[in-house]
Amino acid sequence: MAVVTVDFDGTLYQGDSFKVMFQVAKQDYGLKEWSVVGAGLVKSVALGLVKGKEAFKHEFFRSFARSFKGKTQEELADFFDKLARHDLERVHYELVEVVKHHQAQGDEVVVLSGALMPFLKAFTREVGLNDVETIGTQLVFDDQGLCKGQIGRIINGEEKVTQLKAWLDKRGKSADDETLYAYADSESDKPLFEFVDYPYVVNPDEKMKEISVQKSWLFFEPSNK
Repeated sequence: MAVVTVDFDGTLYQGDSFKVMFQVAKQDYGLKEWSVVGAGLVKSVALGLVKGKEAFKHEFFRSFARSFKGKTQEELADFFDKLARHDLERVHYELVEVVKHHQAQGDEVVVLSGALMPFLKAFTREVGLNDVETIGTQLVFDDQGLCKGQIGRIINGEEKVTQLKAWLDKRGKSADDETLYAYADSESDKPLFEFVDYPYVVNPDEKMKEISVQKSWLFFEPSNK
């Protein structure tokens, strides 16, 4: 048995969840929500000019989460269900089948991603990935169950390794005792790839291909290529 981690954006889903959120928000959002998103975009662009692309993405992620302020978990569940159903042609169905094969072998599967937890849960249900764990960025709720418009720590880079270690520890396991797989796509996944036994690079860009060859990481090659 093994523990298998699978990334979401660019991996299980071969697109950009930010863009999908925008598309679904066009149908659901009013002026109040869009004013929050617009203000956040301005702040994110300014920060990105100073600190780079990753800082822009993270700040905009936080800004978009502010538009959820005051919404109930049920309202958000409806939004993320629409999100999960919106762009299914971009699902990496061959990788979904590989994940199911891991499960059939008795491996434990964890979808490990910076995407929001409600989105990951809705997505895994939609594509039939039952009995998988999900570790993602958490939305923060108050005592009345209303979203505070805040998120927890973004599950990205080194944080993926931290979260995986914590997940193993809760189950009385460690990386020394388990065979670990990772399926992911980007440079930000380097710490995770270096941590696991079998790093599979999915849909890499040219720079990631170069890094992967240098590191002797494995490439996930769909059979239809």
